[in-house]
Amino acid sequence: MSRYLIVMLGAALGGLARYVMGAAILQRFTARFPENAFPLGTLVVNVTGCFAIGVLMTLFVDRGDPNPNLRLLLVTGVLGGYTTFSAFGWESFEAIQKEQIWIGLSNMVLSVVLGYIAVWCGSLAARAFK
Repeated sequence: MSRYLIVMLGAALGGLARYVMGAAILQRFTARFPENAFPLGTLVVNVTGCFAIGVLMTLFVDRGDPNPNLRLLLVTGVLGGYTTFSAFGWESFEAIQKEQIWIGLSNMVLSVVLGYIAVWCGSLAARAFK
């Protein structure tokens, strides 16, 4: 199977998992006060995605990839469709594990701060074209 199709299949599964998880959490925990709700669904998806990439990448790195397409399917595809926050988490972790502490910490701070600024700028740009 083509690597592109493997990633696409995984991304579809990850996107569906994200939707199902987010909808279930929204219904269960935030239905009473949706206008004041903490984005719990996104938080749970991001944290579980980080946990999953921690497990998968550690297994792949420590034991070697059992199948070259398995990492593409699970990490790039499923977790990429589920949340790219997991990749951010892994890359920060990996830098700190390699004693590149400033790279890891800089990645965390810059990703969060610049990501927020980018969302804000994107929102401003979209509102300017109403």
